[in-house]
Amino acid sequence: MVARTSCRSFRSEGVDQAVLELLCAVALASPTKSDLQQRDIIIIRDSDLRTKLNALTEQDWVAQAPSFLIFCGNNRRQRQIHKWRRHPFVNDHLDAFFNTAVDAGIALSAFVTAAEAIGLGCCPVSTVRNCAAAVSDLLGLPEHVYPVAGLALGWPEAPDAEPAMRLPLRATVHVDRFSEHDLRDQVETYDQQRSERQPYAKIRGVDAFGDPSGPYTWSEDKSRQYARPERADFGRFVRDRGFSLE
Repeated sequence: MVARTSCRSFRSEGVDQAVLELLCAVALASPTKSDLQQRDIIIIRDSDLRTKLNALTEQDWVAQAPSFLIFCGNNRRQRQIHKWRRHPFVNDHLDAFFNTAVDAGIALSAFVTAAEAIGLGCCPVSTVRNCAAAVSDLLGLPEHVYPVAGLALGWPEAPDAEPAMRLPLRATVHVDRFSEHDLRDQVETYDQQRSERQPYAKIRGVDAFGDPSGPYTWSEDKSRQYARPERADFGRFVRDRGFSLE
C-alpha cells in the first residue's frame, strides 16, 4: 500500500532563509512545459502579512508552521516576453491557464520531496484557493498570476507520524488502456484497511449527513467533503485574472 506523511505539528524553531532559497532552487529546476517556467514561489516573511494569510486559511495548525510559502501559476511573464520580442500571443485559451497550474504543481511536488529528504515537515494548503482573490490582493499578484497552493513548512514535532495510506496501484496505475475493473472492490478493501490502521479523528458533516452506520472510511469522508459546494467562484476568479478558459 502506497503511503506518505503530511506534517501539521511543528517545532518552534524556524527554517533558515538559505535553506528555503536552496529548496526553491531545487523546486524551480523541476520539469516545466516547453521550458516556459511559468511558476513562481512567494516566501512569506512579513509577520503582519502572515497573520492575515493565517486568518484566510481558517486552519489553526497553519499558523503554527514556522514558514509559509505560496506557489503561483504565472502566465504574465510569457506575455511580457512576447511584447518585448514583438511576437503575437496567439495561445490565449484554456491551455495557457492549464500549463501554469501544472507547472506550479510540479514545482510544489519537487519542493516537498527535497524538503522531506532533509528532514523538514510539509503540508500543502489548498484553502488559499478558497479566497484566491483576497490572497492575490495581499500578495500584490498582477493579472495572469494566481495562487495555486500554500505550503506550511518546518521541523516536525513528531517525525515518526504514521504515513497516510494511498489507494493501491491497481486502482490508479493502468497499462495500455484505462481500466476500472474491480474498482469498487479495491476502494472498499482500501477503506477497510485504512479505517483499521488510520481511523479518522473527526467525522465530517454530521449535521448534514448524520453519523455513519459503519466505520467512517476514506470514501465516506471524501464523498461528504464534495457533497458541499467548494470554490464555485474559482472559474470567475481565473477569468478576472485575465485568462480565457475557452
